[in-house]
Amino acid sequence: MEALTPKQIVAELDKYIIGQDKAKKAVAIALRNRWRRQQVSDDLREEIMPNNIIMIGPTGVGKTEIARRLANLAQAPFIKVEASKFTEVGYVGRDVESMVRDLVDLSVDMVKAGRMKEVEKDSERQAEERLLDILLPPPQQKSNRGKRAASTGAHREAEARWQRTREKLHKQLNEGRLDKRMVELELPSDRFPMVEIFSPIGMEEMGINIQEMFGGMLPPRTKRRRVSIPEARKILSQEEAQKLIDMEKVIATAIERVENAGIVFLDEIDKIAGERVRGEVDISREGVQRDILPIVEGSTVMTKYGMVRSDHILFIAAGAFHGSKPSDLIPELQGRFPIRVELDSLTAKDFVRILTEPKNALIKQYIAMLKTEEVTVTFTKGAIEEIAQLADEVNMRMENIGARRLHTVMTLLLEEIMFSVPDMQKSRIRITQKYVQDALKDIVEDEDISQYIL
Repeated sequence: MEALTPKQIVAELDKYIIGQDKAKKAVAIALRNRWRRQQVSDDLREEIMPNNIIMIGPTGVGKTEIARRLANLAQAPFIKVEASKFTEVGYVGRDVESMVRDLVDLSVDMVKAGRMKEVEKDSERQAEERLLDILLPPPQQKSNRGKRAASTGAHREAEARWQRTREKLHKQLNEGRLDKRMVELELPSDRFPMVEIFSPIGMEEMGINIQEMFGGMLPPRTKRRRVSIPEARKILSQEEAQKLIDMEKVIATAIERVENAGIVFLDEIDKIAGERVRGEVDISREGVQRDILPIVEGSTVMTKYGMVRSDHILFIAAGAFHGSKPSDLIPELQGRFPIRVELDSLTAKDFVRILTEPKNALIKQYIAMLKTEEVTVTFTKGAIEEIAQLADEVNMRMENIGARRLHTVMTLLLEEIMFSVPDMQKSRIRITQKYVQDALKDIVEDEDISQYIL
């Protein structure tokens, strides 16, 4: 991973997220600190703990997007977890250690995908050789010793013919001239259905797969399947890639990434921050906080890949904190989130920028989608400002869902075009301010309809 400076990190985040400079600065420093930690001496490295962050702000202002883009920049394992889900299953709630186990699973998949990419050329080459052997099996050497000497010349000639034919097949294969042919492959067969054993609370994520337990004891079973040449190449390439990958190294690398670069985005943390009423607090919510605390503080979690430490995982918590505040969290958990940043509510001006500036801006997305139908769509400046103004107005009149309101407004605005464009003769469509006003006039004016549609 390239060691980006905080300014470079913010610049990258600016490409996708409008505003929220304080939050971007906080996460940029947190990410850079990870690189700094790796540069210090071993004895001090273990003592440097991550500065976990709480983002405070209403929905739709970019909290999740900042954390997700940060993880992409760091090429780090990233998982989003709703803190409120830990209270959904009975009194105790779901095992909080599952967030670390899920993060490890994700990291293993990431590292494995990277290794698969590295060995792609070798696996494809080996798969090609196997496929040619299926299409044209090698000539068999006769075992009779007496006849072997007499048939050596004939055998060499047969081998030469086989080699020439194989080269022709190889050429046809690469040119795609054999794509319609079918071949038979020996594919692994499930020995018996996958069975999970439910374990006690706190270990429900560690359900045992019987097939994995006894897989090494039972002889492998296969089944023959007829597949097309392109499908066979894909299957054989995957099989060869699996042989070329050292899964022990994959798992070791994945665990190391989780322990030193993993990011957990703990959303809706305000839902477990019970507001104190007459000096009392919701015991179940406080219980969830006390369950989360050891993971954030640093503990060792048992996963199917081995023990994983959470000491240096970066936790980014987020919440709207409408009916509560960060100080309603238990003091110990507050202490584990020393950095707090408030995100600003979005205005109509912000919506204009969100619609046009980011790399993945909504207007750019719709223009690209309609381009696939050979239709060029343009939005006038007035149209964009009108869309932003309408989204802001509906947010003020109803529940404020931030930039997510833009998705709804854009969907309704372009609904008729998206429906009928395949049958339209027009190759150019211009969205003007008047078009926006006419298309959304009835919905915005009728507040009863707005409640259900917008």
